[in-house]
Amino acid sequence: MAQLYFKYGAMGSSKTANALMTRFNYEERGQKTLLVKPRLDTRDGDHMVVSRIGLTYPCIYFDEMQQLSVMELQQNACVIVDEAQFLTREEVMYLVGLVDDLGIPVICYGLRADFKGDLFPGSEALLVMADKIEEVKTICWCGKKATFNARFDAAGKVLKEGEQVVLGANDQYIGLCRKHWMAGDLGPDFRPEDLL
Repeated sequence: MAQLYFKYGAMGSSKTANALMTRFNYEERGQKTLLVKPRLDTRDGDHMVVSRIGLTYPCIYFDEMQQLSVMELQQNACVIVDEAQFLTREEVMYLVGLVDDLGIPVICYGLRADFKGDLFPGSEALLVMADKIEEVKTICWCGKKATFNARFDAAGKVLKEGEQVVLGANDQYIGLCRKHWMAGDLGPDFRPEDLL
């Protein structure tokens, strides 16, 4: 039975690497997949999904997937969506239709909340509509589980205001535990120049 999965995690938790490994596992067993991302996410180049550890694979944009016929969609063993936090509620409902009406499993990877601690629209809709919700874990500098995304400036100050989406700024984010996110504490060994 097809299900809608939402696999979320903080920055640096290998969500994209997991998405690419999932695609590889399906295709290694002779099952075709459809790798998709929102058009908003252009930081890794045109029609590409790229992980921080160097895994990369071509994809299509979400709006291009919506133009595919039912027959083209049903040729896939599953649909894998990277950067799902950037989806709209309407796009999440489209994914629900793929699962419920066409029987295609959909696996979404993305952030749960932004650097201010607010839900992304796509994440909020997925938290409500997903059949299965799983956390992709990573750790804070202190060793506790990182559940928050901190955005910092060139001086290493944790920011709590600004635009929700700043593309191409991966080097300005780090996953922190709640305590250190709230305190704005990037750790005693943090040097922003190493990341910027």
